Amino acid sequence: MRAVVLGIGNTILSDEAAGVRAVEALERAYRLPENVLPIDGGTSGMEMIEDLSNLDFLIVLDVVKTGAAPGTVVKIAGNEIPVFFRRKLSPHQIALPDVLASLELLDAIPKEIIVLGVEPISLELGMEMTPTIAEKIPVLVAMAAAELLSRGYALEALTAAVD
Repeated sequence: MRAVVLGIGNTILSDEAAGVRAVEALERAYRLPENVLPIDGGTSGMEMIEDLSNLDFLIVLDVVKTGAAPGTVVKIAGNEIPVFFRRKLSPHQIALPDVLASLELLDAIPKEIIVLGVEPISLELGMEMTPTIAEKIPVLVAMAAAELLSRGYALEALTAAVD
């Protein structure tokens, strides 16, 4: 069983960095098994095709615009995923739907995809996330770890607290 935890976002647009920061925090908090690949996808596009091909499980960590209150953590899964990719929920989202569409055409789409995200407060130019969104990074990490564990991936906690 192969899984990828993909953190995407632009680290110079304040809260847009949440997905990247969450995957970094996951790597600090857990020793991941060889069959789980953490990827800092930044604002990458088609160059991710090989890493995302024929996966059993893909977790996408990102900021999402769902209309929920800023700082709200959301999980998008199952039948909601096609709807998620039809609506532009993230400023850089052009790349990921294109990658997934290409994988589908190649018959290499991940068997299961979930998106764990947080509603942003600010997408202004800046290297720091707003405090509210920064506080959600451990929540995203815990959610990603729980999703992996529930599917039988063996994670080993490295630290008592996730930052």
